Amino acid sequence: MANVKEFSVEEKLTSLVNLQKIESKLDEIHILKGELPMEVDDLEDELHGLNSRLTRIEEEINGMTDFIEQKKEAIKESQALIKKYEKQSTNVKNNREFEAINKEIEDQQLDVKLAEKHIKDATEEIAEKAVALEKVKKTVASKEAVLTTKKSELEKIIAANEKEEKQYNKMAAEARENVDSRLLASYDKIRKSYRNGLAVVPVERDACGGCFYAVPPQKQSEIRQRKKVMICENCGRILVDEELEKSVTPH
Repeated sequence: MANVKEFSVEEKLTSLVNLQKIESKLDEIHILKGELPMEVDDLEDELHGLNSRLTRIEEEINGMTDFIEQKKEAIKESQALIKKYEKQSTNVKNNREFEAINKEIEDQQLDVKLAEKHIKDATEEIAEKAVALEKVKKTVASKEAVLTTKKSELEKIIAANEKEEKQYNKMAAEARENVDSRLLASYDKIRKSYRNGLAVVPVERDACGGCFYAVPPQKQSEIRQRKKVMICENCGRILVDEELEKSVTPH
């Protein structure tokens, strides 16, 4: 059975410092991008919603336009029937037939008035929706212009840092393979807890390099010995001595 090499605490800490330095470089690149990636995503989501709204309004206008055409056809049919009944009324044989024809004429006239009211209401609604449509179109045009600018800015930053970012991503992946799994889990948890992403910090001027909480002399002595992993009592970051931190070059 092959022997598995046991790494010393100093070697484990060195691997952690190396990973922290690499991922801090990646953080710097991400800071250059700032809020742009999120802003671009938000704008794209907003535009998707606005375009869906545009489509919906256009469909509603088309639907009402079709409705108006149907009512116009219905009016023509009613008017044709009215003429037909008026012609028939000249040849009635009795009052009963005359009243029946008059009733048909009145019904058709009511249908015409109702259809005309529907057309008027639908026309007014189309006018309102046309105003809303133009407003949404202007908003879309404005948002698209902003999105184009934001995308252009982001693309320039990505292009300027693409090579370096790829390099550090590769280095980070390799560095992670060399870190003790339990330490790596702690490192990731601590790193996510702080906006600056610092999980491993040196003791500088007798204080934690992350929160600047004073580190007692006895604890500093233990940190310099590199015999065990030491944690800041205040912020929970992993502490290393300044000499070790300075000696590590990201690789």
